[in-house]
Amino acid sequence: MIDGQLLQVAIRRSSGQQQQQQPLLLFNGIGANWELAKPFLEALTRTTAIIFDVPGVGGSPRPLLPYRPSRLARLAAALVAELGYTEIDVAGVSWGGGIAQQFAHQYPKLCRRLVLAATAPGFTMVPASPAVLWKMATPRRYTDKDYMNRIAADIYGGAFRHDPSLIGRHAATMHGARNLGYLFQLLAMSGWTSLPWLWSLPQQTLVLMGSDDPLVPPVNGHILAGLIPNAELRMIDDGHLFIVTRPVETAAAIEAFLADTSRRVEPSPPLSRMANWVRSLVSTFGERRDAQSQQEGRK
Repeated sequence: MIDGQLLQVAIRRSSGQQQQQQPLLLFNGIGANWELAKPFLEALTRTTAIIFDVPGVGGSPRPLLPYRPSRLARLAAALVAELGYTEIDVAGVSWGGGIAQQFAHQYPKLCRRLVLAATAPGFTMVPASPAVLWKMATPRRYTDKDYMNRIAADIYGGAFRHDPSLIGRHAATMHGARNLGYLFQLLAMSGWTSLPWLWSLPQQTLVLMGSDDPLVPPVNGHILAGLIPNAELRMIDDGHLFIVTRPVETAAAIEAFLADTSRRVEPSPPLSRMANWVRSLVSTFGERRDAQSQQEGRK
């Protein structure tokens, strides 16, 4: 029980001799039970990882009322305190990337470094095509294996386009989505955006994007990396679920980022950071307009 909410929590402890001092708190994608991240967790060689099913998903019972990202951030901070940690690294995948951004903003002293994978700055993102968004509107893919087989390549792209066996293996680990719990996750991100305060994030940030991601177009990674002061962008030659289809490569990139002690955050005055943010905002919205024009040109 954490802050009045029962949570299904999984901790994967590092067995390596050279361990990261800080554990990695991972926020999963929409409708995803923690087991879906198992390939990535098992690929970590020197990092202790913490992950939990958000309320209404997997082993965590649904709350009585909907919640906002700030509530999930408070819940995660309470869990971290319960586990006895005073500083952690944070990662978020897709929907969970929004929660990770909120956590880093809400608890800057608790979050040392930030990893954002296949995600965007909320409703202000460059969106997927309407056909892809419609397929994501319900949790049907989590409960109907035949439906999942039909749409997986369209919504996830990358390796799912070329290896049908991946769909079955991925679907076999899905058991967590419930209709109302999924709806609560959709509502949590309704109207939420990180754009107004991305300039203020102090954490060194790694942005990972799939080059063939139909759900979160790669330009969103350029937006995040352009607006977060201490961010770098790395493209992975895969689709939306590269954390599952390329777990070893993804884990290696993240652990190298977390362990690099040569990285330093150069403090700068808030006004200077805000001015840089405005310049980046103008640039990235130009990229967004170009990306939308390209999408319309393909139709």
